[in-house]
Amino acid sequence: QVHLIESGGGLVQAGGSLRLSCAASGRTFSMYAMGWFRQTPGKEREFVAAIRRNGDTDYADSVKGRFTISRDNAKNTIDLQINSLKPGDTAVYYCAAAPLTSILRTGRGSYWGQGTQVTVSS
Repeated sequence: QVHLIESGGGLVQAGGSLRLSCAASGRTFSMYAMGWFRQTPGKEREFVAAIRRNGDTDYADSVKGRFTISRDNAKNTIDLQINSLKPGDTAVYYCAAAPLTSILRTGRGSYWGQGTQVTVSS
């Protein structure tokens, strides 16, 4: 059982930066692949980024070069550094955890946080 809490969302001007954080409970945080998803009204949840237990990362094509995911197993946290924000990045961002990256990427069979709103003004 993993409990996730996101923070760091807000209103940002296009071209600006934002840093999202996710705090996880549990003694076995290091056993999980972690990631971020996002969702806008009327659209399906979209994969954004993932990080393996060994630190290897994977990103959606739309965010490569702008977003950076990181994890600190000792502190049970993951972060998402977002640079060069675009209006299309506006969404609720969710933190997720799963035993394997392949499971996490499906968006199913994972633990989820409550989400944090990111709004980018043009």
